[in-house]
Amino acid sequence: MKHPGVDQHSGTALDGGTPLAREIAELTRRRQAIAADQLPKPDKTRVLTISNQKGGVGKTTTAVNLAAALARQGAKVLVIDLDPQGNASTALGVEHRAETASVYDVIVSDVPLADVVQKSPEFGSLFCVPATIHLAGAEIELVSLVAREQRLRRALDLYLAEMDEPYHYVFIDCPPSLGLLTINAFVAAREVLIPIQCEYYALEGLSQLLKSIELIEKHLNPDLTVSTILLTMYDSRTNLANQVAQDVRDHFPDQVLETLIPRSVRVSEAPSYGQSVISYDLNSAGSLSYLEAAAEIARRGAPQTGDTQ
Repeated sequence: MKHPGVDQHSGTALDGGTPLAREIAELTRRRQAIAADQLPKPDKTRVLTISNQKGGVGKTTTAVNLAAALARQGAKVLVIDLDPQGNASTALGVEHRAETASVYDVIVSDVPLADVVQKSPEFGSLFCVPATIHLAGAEIELVSLVAREQRLRRALDLYLAEMDEPYHYVFIDCPPSLGLLTINAFVAAREVLIPIQCEYYALEGLSQLLKSIELIEKHLNPDLTVSTILLTMYDSRTNLANQVAQDVRDHFPDQVLETLIPRSVRVSEAPSYGQSVISYDLNSAGSLSYLEAAAEIARRGAPQTGDTQ
């Protein structure tokens, strides 16, 4: 018996082949589109804090891979690791042992940012300010310091002002809390990027984060705005993931990127090799998704709510 729409010799569907063949074709199409893409560069440095006090949502993964994706496209990018765990430093392959000069020395001891910046081996235009274990005690030490919420802002502004070729992007990776380190990140930034995982309780705690950002904007940093929301850990096979994604889009129609970051073994594996997924496996679905998300961010440009220099 002959089946309509099926090749009688191979048994393959004529409407695009097997699911695997369709997936490969789609990945190839996306790779070609990315390869042909020329991303616009911002006129002024865009400083983005990547924050969500809920742990395990992909903050560090997002910071590292967006930075690597933009650097691969020719942008000059700095990642400031403000998480005592130092995972962003690990993923970017920079030294962050206890004795390494780090962001701790900048915010506690007023060491110039230029003295602690390291070049990542990933790309020639990708740099990192590492975090060491000393940062774990910084919350307590900051309490007694003058202008404790402004420490990172002042160091970063001075560093950028003295550069002949400023960065196009600065990403600040926050700890999963709303303490003084995160407040320093909010004050130093002009934009907030919130990763939200496509799982149950995704929106729980988000209202508290938005209230905190609103307070920072009102009292410490009038230029701060939530410019970007990125949906992470997306599994298209589940109804829950699709429902969460739709809920977030309904709540934040202007901020949510079209690109979804899928659950990916490659994305999870990359940091253990001291790499971003962009370097570890450029052709993987996770890598392509971060490249597409980076392109969206580049095209959106800085929000027009204040000076972004």
